[in-house]
Amino acid sequence: MKRILFPAVAGALLAVSGAALADTPVSAVADLNVRAGPGPQYPVIGVLAAGQSATLTGCIANSKWCTIAEAGGNGWVYSDYVTGDFGGSRVVLTRRPADADIAVVTPPADDVYSQDDYTGAIVASDPVDPIARPPAEVGTYVTTHRVDPVYLEGEVVTGAVLPDTVELREIPDYNYRYVYVNNQPALVDPGTRRIVYVMR
Repeated sequence: MKRILFPAVAGALLAVSGAALADTPVSAVADLNVRAGPGPQYPVIGVLAAGQSATLTGCIANSKWCTIAEAGGNGWVYSDYVTGDFGGSRVVLTRRPADADIAVVTPPADDVYSQDDYTGAIVASDPVDPIARPPAEVGTYVTTHRVDPVYLEGEVVTGAVLPDTVELREIPDYNYRYVYVNNQPALVDPGTRRIVYVMR
């Protein structure tokens, strides 16, 4: 898995409100998309690999979207899949203590994100090891039979569970189904509805 490299231009998209607080080292618990803005409608500009560290620079108030800095750039991640050290314990960022010194950031001025755009939510679950890289013909089938994406609150990671409302598409002579969720193709176990592979 390649390490994330995302453009520094994204750093101009955020503003910190109030006094500057200490940046916090964090790491991803699964291979995690880094997006150009705080929502699944924004393009993926990189991947924070499982176990890879970055610097948390702030989170939007009452939101699970946070901004990180790594390799000289900035991007947005979904906090259900990021951990940090809070009070001597490793904690998922979404469950951090209320008194954690995390800066509050505002979304970009041209923010196109809206809660109304969601048709449901991805259920965060313990990450799982992805299946082996699928055969080339599976990747070709998924890309040549592209379907309209569904936009769900959350992020596309292995182990996450899709709601029953998301239609899974069949792949000929293959055990798994596919879907484009948050504009990212993913393979899904039809029995558990867990994402088993994210196609990047």
